[in-house]
Amino acid sequence: MPDSLPSRACCTPMPSAEGAHADGYGRLALWSALVGTIIAISYLGAAEDPPEDVLYTWSAAISGLFYYALVLAAVLLISRGRTASLLALRAPPSWARAAVISLGLLLAIFALNGVVEIFLDPGEEQGLVPEDWDPSRADAFAANFVVVALLAPIAEELMFRGLGFSLLRRFGRIAAILVVGIAFGLAHGLVEALPLLAAFGIALAYLRSETASVIPPIILHSLFNAIALIASVSS
Repeated sequence: MPDSLPSRACCTPMPSAEGAHADGYGRLALWSALVGTIIAISYLGAAEDPPEDVLYTWSAAISGLFYYALVLAAVLLISRGRTASLLALRAPPSWARAAVISLGLLLAIFALNGVVEIFLDPGEEQGLVPEDWDPSRADAFAANFVVVALLAPIAEELMFRGLGFSLLRRFGRIAAILVVGIAFGLAHGLVEALPLLAAFGIALAYLRSETASVIPPIILHSLFNAIALIASVSS
């Protein structure tokens, strides 16, 4: 094509820096409202004790599916127009480096969990992990396993380490890692488990920062939840 011919791209107005700046703060306000609402609802509902062996019930699986579908819908709505970039939906530059960092963080979190359990009982407070295996309710447990070990990590990572980290990055890498991690901990509505959850959220945000991708945090989060569930019914 001759260089003299005009193209559609040259005639398309580019957004101004002011417009992009305002758009970023608008998305950040929406994300903050979403996370703030989740935190408020989580702590308001924390006064109610969860039913015993909740992960053996179909109602928990259905409600979890509905909740995480709503979270994903909200995240996609806030990020629309820039979904791939804001959610960091891309492969990391090096899968080997991502794997090494992930393994180190996983071991550190399990070590921290062991220390925290000396003084607190975060697992008992959350009340989700069953105490033993019940083969008669294996189907309901399998459904909840999918929700906890797959849907929850995807939705939460896209909300926090994807959208949240991208929007907060303008305030600095460290600030984004800390704010996203603490917000993640608070979103679970727990007190005794908050230090461990916040540390886990910070570790996942660090992994997101180091790999420039939300995919490694999703994998690590999913692996952590799966190990916790399997260990609970295997002991």
